[in-house]
Amino acid sequence: MAVSRDEILQQVQEVLIEALGVDDDEITIEATLMGDLGAESIDFLDIVFRLEKAFGIKIPREELFPAESLMNNPDFVSNGKFTETGLNEMRQKIPHTDISGFAKDPDVNKLGDLFTVGAIINYVEMKLNAAKDL
Repeated sequence: MAVSRDEILQQVQEVLIEALGVDDDEITIEATLMGDLGAESIDFLDIVFRLEKAFGIKIPREELFPAESLMNNPDFVSNGKFTETGLNEMRQKIPHTDISGFAKDPDVNKLGDLFTVGAIINYVEMKLNAAKDL
C-alpha cells in the first residue's frame, strides 16, 4: 500500500515530537533539525531508530545524515568550505536534500542547515518507493 506524502509528514512529525520534545506547530517542511528544532548529534541516532520503527525501513549508518564522513575527508573540505568534489559527493550521498543554496556558500558550519524536516520526508518517500519497486 502506497503511503502519501501527507501521511509521511504526519509520521515524521510524531517521530520528531517524541525524539525532540517539540510542539507539532514547530515542525514545518523548512524547519532545520538543529537550528529550529534544537536537535543535537545524539538525537540523530534516536530519530533514525524511530523512523526505522515507524516506517518499517532500514536506514544505514550515515545515509540520512552523512555529515561525519563528508567533513572528515580532506578531498571534500578545504579551508572550512566544501570543495566541488565534496559538493558532488553530497549530491550523490544525499539526493533527498536540495543543496543548491548551500553550494553557493558551502561553509562547513552551515552543513546542519541541510538537515530539514523536508529532507527527512524526501528520504523516507525515496526509501518507501524503492522498497515498493522490489
